[in-house]
Amino acid sequence: MSPAPPGSTVDEQVRAAALRLGDRNEAARLAALALEQPLAWIFAHGDEPLDPRLIHRFAEMVDRRAQGVPFAYIAGRCEFFGRDFSVSPAVLIPRPETEHLVEWSLELPLPDDARILDVGTGSGCIILSLAAERPNWHCTATDISKAALAVAAINRERLQLPQVRLLHGSLLEPLDETGFDLIVSNPPYVAAGDPHLEQGDVRFEPEIALTAGPNGLELIGTLMAQARYKLAPGGWLLIEHGYDQAAAVCRLMRDHGYESIESRRDLAGIERVTGGTKPAC
Repeated sequence: MSPAPPGSTVDEQVRAAALRLGDRNEAARLAALALEQPLAWIFAHGDEPLDPRLIHRFAEMVDRRAQGVPFAYIAGRCEFFGRDFSVSPAVLIPRPETEHLVEWSLELPLPDDARILDVGTGSGCIILSLAAERPNWHCTATDISKAALAVAAINRERLQLPQVRLLHGSLLEPLDETGFDLIVSNPPYVAAGDPHLEQGDVRFEPEIALTAGPNGLELIGTLMAQARYKLAPGGWLLIEHGYDQAAAVCRLMRDHGYESIESRRDLAGIERVTGGTKPAC
């Protein structure tokens, strides 16, 4: 076998990408993605010559990442609660912080056949995780974005959870029925004009899933009001919110008549999810 031309081996390509991205591990992950190989293979086969087509494919991925496109959008998938979910620019990228919403939901003393609703489901990562963990629960999700629901439907099929209903519409408007034991939501909660919208991954995420009025609380208040009519007596409402919004969300919950209100902290110690119950009578 003749020696590979300069720059055409796995290691040479990864090293060049690492210099551009400033992160060798991320360069290796992109190489694994482009070559459709496990990450361990990339490190074990550094001298492997690469086909020009694979080099071109890898270079395109590196270009996109260098422009700031989130890795999850390049890969088309993201891990959440131990499962792989398809993602696209039509949905938010699932965050580790949101797993606390799932964990709290699973801790609640709900009936074996509980009725669960996820409002603003996006990729479906919350409701599908709950359905996978509690197969007897009756799970429904809504989203205002048809493109987001299409991604959720892909994930529903991949995870083989056909029983999960996906409904199109704003907040709880698509629903006629009442009596939900638990309503969960990771709604838009960023204030319009927040400077964080111009930073990091959120620059590429759908604004409709991020912003909600001048203080970020507009949709949360509407959600609380609508949920009061859809929850069963004693049913729970759990909402993820911004790092500095716990006090305001608790106040809104009290104003809307919820009880047993509390906030849960994420691993960074930030109050990230707030919940309360509809009065039992």
